Amino acid sequence: MPSTPATTSTYRPPWWYRGSHLQTLWGPLLRRGRRPAVRRERVETLDGDFIDLDWLPARERGVPLVLILHGLEGSARSHYALGLLRDLEQLGWRGLVLHFRSCGGEINRSQRLYHSGDTSDLEYVLARLTAREPQLRVGLIGVSLGGNVILKWLGERGERIPAHVEAAVAISTPFNLAACASVLDRGLNRRLYTANFLSTMKAKLDKKAHLYRDVLNLPAALKAKTFAEYDRLVTAPLHGFADEQDYWTRSSCAQFLPGIRRPTLLINALNDPFMPASALPRAAVSKSRWLEAAFVSQGGHAGFLEGFAGRRSWAESHALAFLRRHLLG
Repeated sequence: MPSTPATTSTYRPPWWYRGSHLQTLWGPLLRRGRRPAVRRERVETLDGDFIDLDWLPARERGVPLVLILHGLEGSARSHYALGLLRDLEQLGWRGLVLHFRSCGGEINRSQRLYHSGDTSDLEYVLARLTAREPQLRVGLIGVSLGGNVILKWLGERGERIPAHVEAAVAISTPFNLAACASVLDRGLNRRLYTANFLSTMKAKLDKKAHLYRDVLNLPAALKAKTFAEYDRLVTAPLHGFADEQDYWTRSSCAQFLPGIRRPTLLINALNDPFMPASALPRAAVSKSRWLEAAFVSQGGHAGFLEGFAGRRSWAESHALAFLRRHLLG
């Protein structure tokens, strides 16, 4: 069944949880909660590398599986991934966090890393899962970069989407990568967010420096201070793009939204410091019977916390309610 497009929501943050930066930083810095027990599975890839999967088991057989894609430099330990896993545990469903290469706690083997438009590992893992469990029912949730990957893959696949995948949710998606880089590469955002992301990304380059000396200008890459510089010096040459603009243009998911043929919910805050509100794909949502949007005024980037202690996320609860409606309906 297609979704019914909508652009309104009831999210209201706690009185103290105001402003885009507090709403963005509270989760990774101060959100607390129990870490569910997960099982690690390592999947060997055809190019001699590996993908790490963290599995949340279910109490019963045959329940749906929710596959989670994390954001830039995230993992199964990211606050939103833990929140989703806790909610799935209560629901009695299975959960799975797919780690992008280099994000599972161990650096990957190949030159390749990951990027916002790389859908091949998602495709590969889903094919393996459904081959070994033909009756599998899957819902997808992507956060930030993971949301871009899911939406791009759904749009690329279009009518050829596997029957096992029944619905998807994307939270705090960077629909237009050039627009996001523009706001993250200047002012306070650059100091608060970009510097932090680049520090861990460059540390991974340094760990595999022997693989990059002949293919990258490594000294310049390790000095990059903006996403524009990093994507020009690292992402583009490693993954076959002409430059950072070519990467951003070809990898942004907004252009793929018209091709989506599964019920898909888009959750974004208008005050997301990573994503200008002007770049939200309102026209694409209005023209598609498959897309539903909750573009709310508050929430920051992957925030949306609720309750006095700020331990639960409205976006995560809203995402799972959407998947329940479509996977159990």
